[in-house]
Amino acid sequence: MITYLLRRFAFLVISLLLAMVVIFLLLRLLPGDPANALLSVNATPEQIAAAQEQVGSNLPLGEQFLTWFGDMLSLNLGSSFISSLPVGPEIMSRLAVTVPLTLISFTLALVLSLFVGFIAAWKANTWYGAGLSALSQLGIAVPAFWVGILLVSAFSVNLRWFPSGGFPRDDWADPAAALHSLALPIFTITIVMTASISRYVRSATLDVLGSDFLRSARALGSGFREAMWRHGLRNGSVPVISILGIELATTFLGAVVVESVFNLPGLGTMLLKAIAQHDYPNIQGILLISTFVVLVIGFIADIVQRLVDPRLRGSVSGNR
Repeated sequence: MITYLLRRFAFLVISLLLAMVVIFLLLRLLPGDPANALLSVNATPEQIAAAQEQVGSNLPLGEQFLTWFGDMLSLNLGSSFISSLPVGPEIMSRLAVTVPLTLISFTLALVLSLFVGFIAAWKANTWYGAGLSALSQLGIAVPAFWVGILLVSAFSVNLRWFPSGGFPRDDWADPAAALHSLALPIFTITIVMTASISRYVRSATLDVLGSDFLRSARALGSGFREAMWRHGLRNGSVPVISILGIELATTFLGAVVVESVFNLPGLGTMLLKAIAQHDYPNIQGILLISTFVVLVIGFIADIVQRLVDPRLRGSVSGNR
């Protein structure tokens, strides 16, 4: 297990380094100069040269990357071209919206998915079991932003139960007001993610229900609940855990998209504004932090999966 942890951590570091290279190169391959963010339409050649020197775009590409890479190693994400504010603290303040939105939505989706997926598998031959499966398929096909628009129309415009967007100026000083503002975004992500995760729960449950070990446990006198708890839960959770890591990362990225629909001051609105203004430090910082979060989630999911399933620990250590 220790050997696997070291290998997996090394893979995490290498993946992050590669992501840094890709993010840097892709932004530099886009048309336009980063210095344009500081220039007016009728800028003189002297002003253009001064702006390029200020942002460093007049340097060779390799030197630009080494400078940026050195800043990243020192945890310095740079400063915004537009506001001149440090990128790191700005991202951290935005994460105060994005992270709670992601975690609350994912937790609700996971609880609902376990119930919906299990019922859809256990009662697969009934009309409501088939109906739950059909709803899950339909939910996957519906874009999250469209669900958000429907919820705004129903619960904000018509019923006026929740605000259509925005977030309290004092952030989480009043948790009730903050959660009230996040209600519709949370419902939006929860609906979409429940549809996705419940499909995997249903598939894993069907595999357990049709397994030899569950039939053997029942034949030896165990009741259905006892057999599922003692034998089915661990075996069924192994494939689901790996999927949950992917789904949590998807929830985080989906939250970034949903934020733009509800005008929340999270990473999503910050990224869209930075793209519109060609603010490279903000774009690079957000993409790098998002990539890091996704990679760490995958790392944790792999570790948890091997802790749950001893067969994987044995295969990694060479005992199997």
